[in-house]
Amino acid sequence: MLRRLVASVAAIVLVVEAAVLVLVHIVLGATTHNQAMSIAGMDPDVMSAATYAMGAGIGVFLLAGAVLLAITAIRDRPPGRFARVLFVVTAVTHVVLGALAAALVGWGAFAATMVIFCLLVLVLTLYARAVGESPREGAGEMKVTSTSP
Repeated sequence: MLRRLVASVAAIVLVVEAAVLVLVHIVLGATTHNQAMSIAGMDPDVMSAATYAMGAGIGVFLLAGAVLLAITAIRDRPPGRFARVLFVVTAVTHVVLGALAAALVGWGAFAATMVIFCLLVLVLTLYARAVGESPREGAGEMKVTSTSP
């Protein structure tokens, strides 16, 4: 029950975060385009297009994580290798975003990114399976084997 709840909440939070980050990138791209801003002589149109592309990229990345979290919650089975790798990459991304948010935005944004980080790590630990255990067996149950003759 707890595993499904945590995975569901994490999926919902990632969808909301994806929407917010895409909106922020749209506003930044439009502002760069409308103001004809240039940094170190770079073309403002290229900067604006890159901002839009980065917003789309981070949105797709977070939505992919949310979909895999939702699938994990619905099936209530440990995620596959690809999903675990994506969750780890998403967690590391949130650590980096948290450090940047603390420096640039403030402690509230840092706290929000750390809550998401904690949800991702909690999903990974709640759905952890023993080494060598097949995906169909019970999650989190350790196999004990005797090595004595």
